[in-house]
Amino acid sequence: MGAPATVRPLIAMNRPLIVDSHEDLAWNMLALGRDYRRSALETRALERGTETPARNGETMLGWPEYQEGRVAVVFGTLFATPKRRALGAWDTQVYESFDEAHRLYRAQLAAYHMLTDRSPDYFRLICSRSDLEAVLADWRSEKEGHPVGLVALMEGAEGIRKPSELEEWWQMGLRIIGLAWAGTRFCGGTREPGPLTQDGRMLLKGMAEFGFGLDLSHMDEQAALQALDSYPGPIIASHANPAAAVAGYEGNRLLSEAVLRRLIERDGIVGVVPYCRFLKAGWTESDGREGITLANVAAMIDYICQRAGDARHVGIGSDFDGGFGLSSVPADLETIADLQKLPPLLRERGYSDEDVVAIMGGNWCEYLRATLPEA
Repeated sequence: MGAPATVRPLIAMNRPLIVDSHEDLAWNMLALGRDYRRSALETRALERGTETPARNGETMLGWPEYQEGRVAVVFGTLFATPKRRALGAWDTQVYESFDEAHRLYRAQLAAYHMLTDRSPDYFRLICSRSDLEAVLADWRSEKEGHPVGLVALMEGAEGIRKPSELEEWWQMGLRIIGLAWAGTRFCGGTREPGPLTQDGRMLLKGMAEFGFGLDLSHMDEQAALQALDSYPGPIIASHANPAAAVAGYEGNRLLSEAVLRRLIERDGIVGVVPYCRFLKAGWTESDGREGITLANVAAMIDYICQRAGDARHVGIGSDFDGGFGLSSVPADLETIADLQKLPPLLRERGYSDEDVVAIMGGNWCEYLRATLPEA
């Protein structure tokens, strides 16, 4: 594709930039053939009548919607499913062995490189502070149409066969690693509890030598607390709401109070997920989304801020297109562009303009400035 398509004028230029710390773009590109240079509405129209919406929901994402919503930076994930938790016979991103996981994760990172190399007006890979500042400077300009920066995040670390491969992953642009999705050889994960293993400790030791960020999302509480006590590098939760803020929640996917407290003490950031199941315990798609709105998301953000005593430890981690779509998000969301409805709700709760800018993207920008290499 050539130059960026015309988008609706950004008439409210005082709206804060958004940084979204979790989107499974590469998985969708390779498993479902989605092209995120298109608008979300165009993709929905193309997929109507196919099996894709049933597999992963109606997409929330597209380049024009990034522009409309001022989504400047996205943490784009590398994700593949262990065969025991396969999403269906149609899923091409499934592994049985560590070699297969390595191949799939490499292919997804290559997909980001190909996208950014071929369409730099749409997307640019962020591997350094200078890359980040170049993308942000473009968004501060008055021209129409800006590239979306992509920060590579590995969700589940099975693609790393041994710690000695970390240098290669770093050179290829990977900057953040989460040890779990389900349980892995490194630690317990969602619905598969357990502590850090010896392999997990060795991987963390290797990660620290390069300065990789550690993503606690999906890690079991025991493993997360061990990592918080032992990993000297930067720690985040890219997409994980606090369990205590979801009345009646049972399970180990969301953050326990102990993990949240230690994460804040470690100066970490939590990416809040606007997913109905993570906002209301027991919610299912058959319940409909009308009773859940962005006011629930604002309350989740406020919960973290109250625990932290400030607005510096929370951001957005939408997880959009990560196994759910339009029918599973708050009723006042149509696409990612509608996240710009959050700032007025936060201001109603007494948050200052400075706080709102921090929550919507500034906190993640500061994290990246502090952790990315200079060049």
